Amino acid sequence: MSTPLASPDRAPAGDRTQGLGAAARRLVPPGLLFALPFLVLFALFMVWPLVQGAWMSLTDTSLSAHDPSFVGLDNYAEALGDTGMWQAVGNTVWFTVVSTVPLVAVALGMALLVHTGLPGQWVWRLAFFAPYLLPVGVIGLLWGWLYQPDLGLYNHLLQAMGLDGYAWLSDKDVALYAVVIATLWWTVGFNFLLFLAALQAVPDHLYEAAALDGAGAWRRLWHVTLPQLRRMTGVVTVLQILASLKVFDQVYLLTKGGPDGSTRPVVEYLYDMGFTGYRLGYASAISYVFFALVVLVSAAQFAAFRHREK
Repeated sequence: MSTPLASPDRAPAGDRTQGLGAAARRLVPPGLLFALPFLVLFALFMVWPLVQGAWMSLTDTSLSAHDPSFVGLDNYAEALGDTGMWQAVGNTVWFTVVSTVPLVAVALGMALLVHTGLPGQWVWRLAFFAPYLLPVGVIGLLWGWLYQPDLGLYNHLLQAMGLDGYAWLSDKDVALYAVVIATLWWTVGFNFLLFLAALQAVPDHLYEAAALDGAGAWRRLWHVTLPQLRRMTGVVTVLQILASLKVFDQVYLLTKGGPDGSTRPVVEYLYDMGFTGYRLGYASAISYVFFALVVLVSAAQFAAFRHREK
């Protein structure tokens, strides 16, 4: 019995399947399928909250009202004229300036000490990095005890040296710097780890060439080590500035923004407006004003680093 011949104008079934698969791959790239779970989560937890928050900032949404109305840019106009918000912005900027410099310089010094080959390196690495692993609740409780005016360790040491103690967390002139010291002890370990990784990536032949030219330890530090760390220093500085601009947890636990709002950052101010004052729409507007300031600072930093590299 003879087998019927295939029609000349009809492709075999296997070829049609391969053709459909190729067409599907052209319409949906394989890389997109792998990235799809991330894109879904990103859209759900990042894009949608941003869109919802932007819309909320244009309304008078409140926790005590169920029918918000559209108010346009009134919330933004009120925020730009709010002295309390600008005081919080000033506190945030000053905290960022005061904290970023030691958090970068101290971390670099710690990394250089460990990299030089101190005995018991694993002990030093653990001691420098371990505080970073502590939750912020522990940091608030620990440093609240250390700063306690009557029984705190710091005032006890000052009195032992014949000096007067401080009201560390209730003095307007001292409270912000007390929070900076606690933040330095808590978070410097992360920057230390980044610098240590960068130091271990510096090629040994650069040090060998410098030693053959008669360069001592200090000249090798200034002319080999620090130039090789320029890019990492820029990255650490940018990350630290962004982290300091978003400060909230330790300030809220140690001072709750006091005394008289002298330590209250922007994030705590919008928290107070939204969840204490129940004005979610106004708090959303403040958050977007602050977001615009952070974007401007980040763009200026990247432009400055790019210009310096050129």
